[in-house]
Amino acid sequence: MKALYEATGTLIDAIGSESFAQTLSDTLRQITPFDYTVVFGYFGQARPLDLYDDFPKNKRKVFVEDYQEGPYLLDPFYLVCETDFVPGLHRIRDLAPDRFFQGEYYRSYYARTGLAEEMGFVIRLPESASVVVSVMREQKAFSAKDFRQLNEFWPIVQATCKRHWDDLANRFGSVEGEVADDDLYQSVALAFTNFGQGALTPRERQVVEYTLKGHSADAVGRILEISPGTVRIHRRNVYSKLQIRSQGELFSKFIDELVSGGHSSLSSKSLNAN
Repeated sequence: MKALYEATGTLIDAIGSESFAQTLSDTLRQITPFDYTVVFGYFGQARPLDLYDDFPKNKRKVFVEDYQEGPYLLDPFYLVCETDFVPGLHRIRDLAPDRFFQGEYYRSYYARTGLAEEMGFVIRLPESASVVVSVMREQKAFSAKDFRQLNEFWPIVQATCKRHWDDLANRFGSVEGEVADDDLYQSVALAFTNFGQGALTPRERQVVEYTLKGHSADAVGRILEISPGTVRIHRRNVYSKLQIRSQGELFSKFIDELVSGGHSSLSSKSLNAN
């Protein structure tokens, strides 16, 4: 405990400095070991800012660069920041829809990270900005004890992050290239609303949205108040109209539409590469 108290003092002293995020990561490792830390800042229509990460170069492309180019729109941590969320420490599996780990976002993107588990401190900031401080393990999931001990540190994480990143909303407008008015940088709701424009009905686009987020046909039916059979009919109609045959192709088409127009080098091919 003495070491943690000392680390906490160092963390408080680092607020406002360039070393804050690194110090925060080091302090959390005093509580329980983990492999990687990444801190993303979220703000409405802008794509996420990588505020800090400690990934090696070969992993950073998947965890950060590819993520920022479109897959973040299906990330449970991003999605919870788009809602009236409850700040705190969350396991990704607790935020994810019922079929998230069988869904195409997981298979085509998230599985490539090779993570055993990810947990994130989700922090609400002024002007509707948010920060997620994620801690990740490659080999072993966090135990209930790990979660409990990290969660006990939540008040300090929240207070220090709110002080350090209190102007985060302003930073989005000042970072060149981070905010644009094409589909890639729109909110997730608008991105799905525009997907398949002219080909799909509003109801079919809703089915696409919840399917790609990882909801089962039963769950989509409950959300939209229609039967699971009707959900499956809508899916078949979507596949027919878009001339595709699988959820994998649907995911790729969604990402391709987001990055069309030369705004990014990311493609469905790179997302599905091993």
